[in-house]
Amino acid sequence: MKLHIKSTCAVLALLGAPAMAERVTVAGPWIGVDEEHVQVMLELFAEKTGHDVRYTGSDSFEQQIVIDAEAGSAPNVAVFPQPGLAAVMAERGFLTPLAEGTDDWLKENYAAGQSWVDLGTYAGPDGGDALYGFFYKVDLKSLVWYIPENFEDAGYEVPETLEELKALSDQIVADGDTPWCIGLGSGGATGWPATDWVEDMLLRTQPPEVYDQWVSNEIPFTDPRVIGAIEAFGEFALNDAYVAGGSDAVATIDFRESPKGLFEAPPQCYLHKQASFIPSFFPEGSEVGEDVDFFYFPASGEGDLGQPVLGAGTLWAITKDSPGAHDLIDFLKTPEAHEIWMARKGFLTPHKGVNPDAFGDPTLRKMNEILLGATTFRFDGSDLMPGAVGAGSFWTGMVDYVGGKPVAEVAAQIQQSWDAVK
Repeated sequence: MKLHIKSTCAVLALLGAPAMAERVTVAGPWIGVDEEHVQVMLELFAEKTGHDVRYTGSDSFEQQIVIDAEAGSAPNVAVFPQPGLAAVMAERGFLTPLAEGTDDWLKENYAAGQSWVDLGTYAGPDGGDALYGFFYKVDLKSLVWYIPENFEDAGYEVPETLEELKALSDQIVADGDTPWCIGLGSGGATGWPATDWVEDMLLRTQPPEVYDQWVSNEIPFTDPRVIGAIEAFGEFALNDAYVAGGSDAVATIDFRESPKGLFEAPPQCYLHKQASFIPSFFPEGSEVGEDVDFFYFPASGEGDLGQPVLGAGTLWAITKDSPGAHDLIDFLKTPEAHEIWMARKGFLTPHKGVNPDAFGDPTLRKMNEILLGATTFRFDGSDLMPGAVGAGSFWTGMVDYVGGKPVAEVAAQIQQSWDAVK
C-alpha cells in the first residue's frame, strides 16, 4: 500500500525546519505492539525534521509523569490516555500551551473540531483557559454489533435513527425472538458497560452542553435529564423481552461472554452494543465485515442533536517546552502522521485530510467513517469523573439499578459519593 507521504522538503516547509536538531523525549502509556506502532510514526518525524526522538512507554504512565514533572525531569511531550490528569497538570503549571492558532486548525481540520478544542482546553495556573492537549489516536464506543446473515434471514434492515432501533427491537420481539445481549460483568469493574449506555443515551436525549455539565457535576446525578438517560438505558436492559436471559441476568453475564449470543444457532440475540475493541472476544475465526458487522448507534431522528459520538483517545501535551516539542505537535497535524499508523492496527482519527485508502484494515476504515461523520464527540464521561464516582459508585449504581433499585435512589447514592470527594 502506498502512503501519501510528502517529500522531506515539503514536510520541513510545513513544520518550519528547526534551526537546530535536538533530542525530543516522549513518554506515554503504550508498550508492546502499540509501542511499535508509535515508534514507526516517531521515526518518520525524526526523518523529516532531523530531531533525535526517544520514546519511553510505561504501564504506570499516569503515576510516573506526575513524579517526573514534580522532580523537574518531565519529557518534552507526554501522551495522556485521559484528559482529567492533563487538566490537573495544566492547573499546576506542568504543561505548556500549544502554539497560537492550533485551536483554529483543529476546528477546520478535525471532524467535530470544536469538541476536540474543548477536550484539550484547561485552566492554567493563573486560572485562564488555554489549549494544552492535541488529540491523536481515538477510540470509538457508539457501535452496535450484529450478524448480517441473521438480519437477511429475518428481513431486518439496519436502523438509521434511535426511533428505528427501538422499532426494530419491538419487531424482533413480535417475531418471537430476543433483540439484545447485554452483560455488565467485569470482575471488580462490574457495571462499567452500563455507564457507556447511559453516556450515549444522554448524548441522544440532551444537548452536549448538558453532558458536559453532568460530567463536571455542575448538574447532579439527580437531575431529571440524567435520570432520564438512565431510564432510557433501562428501557432496554430492564425489559425481559428485550434481553437474552432476562433482565435479572444482565448484571451477572460477563461483558466478554455477552456478544456470543449473536453467533449461536438459532441466535439468542440480534444486537449488541459495545465499543470497537469487542471483536477480541468474538468466537475464534469470526471475520468482521463478513460473519459479523456493526453500525453507528443511531441518534434520534427528532430534534436537532446531530450525530453525537462517544469515545476515548490519547492527547499529546508539552511537558517540557522546546522548539522540538512544538515541531512534534505540528507534525501531528500532517496527514502523514496519521496515515502511517492507519496502515497498521488499532488507529482511528478525526483528521478530515487523511487518505482513507491508507487504512490497512477495512473494519477500521468503516469505523473511521463514523468518527468523521460526527457532529459532536464526547469523551467517556466516567473516565472524566473522580475515581470514586466514575470507577466506583457509578458502576455499582448501575448494577443496583438493573437489580431493581429505584432510579431516584440510585442517582441519589451516586451523587452522595461525589459530594463526599468535593
